[in-house]
Amino acid sequence: MTFLTRRRLAGSAVAAATVLAGCAKDAPQDTFKPKGSNARTIDDLQRPLFYVAGAVGLIVFAAIGYSILRYKDRGQDMPKQTHGKTWLEVLLTVIPALILVGVGIPTVAAVFELADQKSECVVNVTGQQWWWEYDYSGTCGGVEITEPIVTSGELVIPTNTSVLLRITSRDVIHSYWIPALNGKRDAVPGRLQTLRLEADEPGIYVGQCTEFCGLSHARMRQAAVALNPADFQAWVDNQLEAYADNAPEADTLAAKGESTFIASCSRCHQVNELVKKDGTPVLAEPDLWVVSGAAPNLTNLMTRTAIGGWTFDLLTEDCREQLWNASPEEFGSLYLQGVWMNTDADADKPVCFDEATLRDWLRDAPAMKPNYSDPAKLDSTGGRTRGMPNLHLNETQIDELIAYLLERK
Repeated sequence: MTFLTRRRLAGSAVAAATVLAGCAKDAPQDTFKPKGSNARTIDDLQRPLFYVAGAVGLIVFAAIGYSILRYKDRGQDMPKQTHGKTWLEVLLTVIPALILVGVGIPTVAAVFELADQKSECVVNVTGQQWWWEYDYSGTCGGVEITEPIVTSGELVIPTNTSVLLRITSRDVIHSYWIPALNGKRDAVPGRLQTLRLEADEPGIYVGQCTEFCGLSHARMRQAAVALNPADFQAWVDNQLEAYADNAPEADTLAAKGESTFIASCSRCHQVNELVKKDGTPVLAEPDLWVVSGAAPNLTNLMTRTAIGGWTFDLLTEDCREQLWNASPEEFGSLYLQGVWMNTDADADKPVCFDEATLRDWLRDAPAMKPNYSDPAKLDSTGGRTRGMPNLHLNETQIDELIAYLLERK
């Protein structure tokens, strides 16, 4: 077997593997499995076009194959040259024109339908290296949000509600995409883009940034979590719960964790209503430490299912599968329990909590999600990072922080 032949076989194998990987059964990011009205509009357009384009492609390939085999040069005399047939030229011009008209009309109609901004809820979405921030206020699907809610990674929305996302970026261009609910929309610094989402039933719908945005672009994911109206109301109430209701008791490991958080984490990360011992509020200043000028709000962190740009699970594998495979009727109650799912009320620690992952993250976040290929590049940003740096915490401090964060539920 020649070297060229081996290269061709290897290339064919890679191409086949790529195609098969894209067709994996029950892939969570599948544009052919719409779960909302906007995604169905796209699917209703793409399916017939896909079939027509496939049929045209087969005809073209068949014609090319026939011509190659039928008219292969076998040493015969040059055929007599003649002019083309006018009727055939006209036919081959009219048919493609009609196909384009047939494609163009429904495409334009779908574009206008998807551009409609009528909504029952507005959420501000901001991309930064390498995570998504969600900012709620006002009314969302009939639920009154009396104070701003700022969270990250998971966009929580009520089912059967038209949610308008107002998308922008703090640093470079990102692109927001949850294929089960709608198409893509770029997040551009200094510009506001809109995108409507609507989910038919409770569940988790996965997406990711689709615009290359730096070293950890592949680790910039997101999810839309759809809850029925009652569960969404419960989620809002929990997010707005007073800090004092979950404040750590004095002289506990969690209380020490609060002090460690203030000393090591609060310069970038906000926890709402957190105060120092003298009663002054603890206010994060990520603009001094992070290039994008923002870091995830960690209020009620343990109500989420993943961290690090929604890349690393907070749930153990078994509990994650239980949540993702839950029926629409069961999903909301399981999700609202967060990492405390399946845990006895008197238990000290939640059984669904993937502590090892969070511990690794606190120990050395850049090892899991790189910020710079060359640390020397920090000089160009005044020492500010593009992601979470290594805080050089010892194991005791990590124990304290985990105990504290578990209180934020």
